[in-house]
Amino acid sequence: MSEPKPVFVSGTNRSGTTLMYALLATHPNLSMVRRSDMWRYFYGQFGDLSQPENFERCLKAMLSYKRIVNLKPDPERIRQEFGQGEASYGRLFALIHQHNAEREGKTRWGDKSLHTEEYADQIFSEFPQARLIHIIRDPRDRYASVLKRLNATSRRIGVDTVKWLASARIARQAAERYPNCVLIVRYETLARQPEETLRQVCDFIGEPYTPEMLTMTGAPRYHKKGANTAFEKVKPGVISTRSIGRFRDVISSWEIAFIQTFCRRMMAEFEYELEPTRLSVNERLAYLAALPPGLARMVRWLVWDKVSELKGRPLREHRIVDDYYEVGSISEIEPI
Repeated sequence: MSEPKPVFVSGTNRSGTTLMYALLATHPNLSMVRRSDMWRYFYGQFGDLSQPENFERCLKAMLSYKRIVNLKPDPERIRQEFGQGEASYGRLFALIHQHNAEREGKTRWGDKSLHTEEYADQIFSEFPQARLIHIIRDPRDRYASVLKRLNATSRRIGVDTVKWLASARIARQAAERYPNCVLIVRYETLARQPEETLRQVCDFIGEPYTPEMLTMTGAPRYHKKGANTAFEKVKPGVISTRSIGRFRDVISSWEIAFIQTFCRRMMAEFEYELEPTRLSVNERLAYLAALPPGLARMVRWLVWDKVSELKGRPLREHRIVDDYYEVGSISEIEPI
């Protein structure tokens, strides 16, 4: 079997990663999976997989995760084929993806999971010929989209600011370490120039561009939903640009100032221009009042994220299913 050449799409939430997933999933050669979260929740968490008991614990845990169950893994086939080669996490993940790609009649597989950029070193160690496409979005628009999507409040601003900043830094570092294997794509460029951007992406991953990709029919739920924006409905197959710069109408001047205070250098690296902010007395007071709790939440999130990385991230209960070994029908499982 030839060496796998997987395609990974990374980024933080509300950045446009699903748009890229839908476009790539429509390519005739690519089987794309959305949010399998294999690297985030399972990589390295069960010790040496050459030990049968560790492998079984890992496999059982993976087969309790809804998003993986939806790939219809065959435990017996996985066991048989895993025992015929290197006992690594990457190879276990690849078997599940490869089997799913076979069912779809496609020759290559890929995965769109949030924050995969954090595992660039591990991915390229396991798959030297892998390609990672990182989607980045204006942090102000991303924050506005988070508020709209989650019906949230400005109390999130510290966490959402540091999440964007951490993701952008990690992606930039990965692109510097692996210049031929990591491509950073601005959401705004993808939305405004989809064909030109897709041609660049296809050249990067070594696949021919096909106009069919723009229909996004390879991701039926996304295609039917017809939206790459949280603010209004969009016709199926249409890529909207109306969410670009929407932050000006959605978030306050002090929130813009807060994000720009901490992100200005990284924003400049990705060519996001600063917005002039003239704060009224009340807005200035709101900005100053938000700084201490915002900073505290930023620090707390960074500590939590590091501890979670070291200790292992627990699976969310609503994503866990009954023991897959005993599941009688795949129809019992919710769709992704």
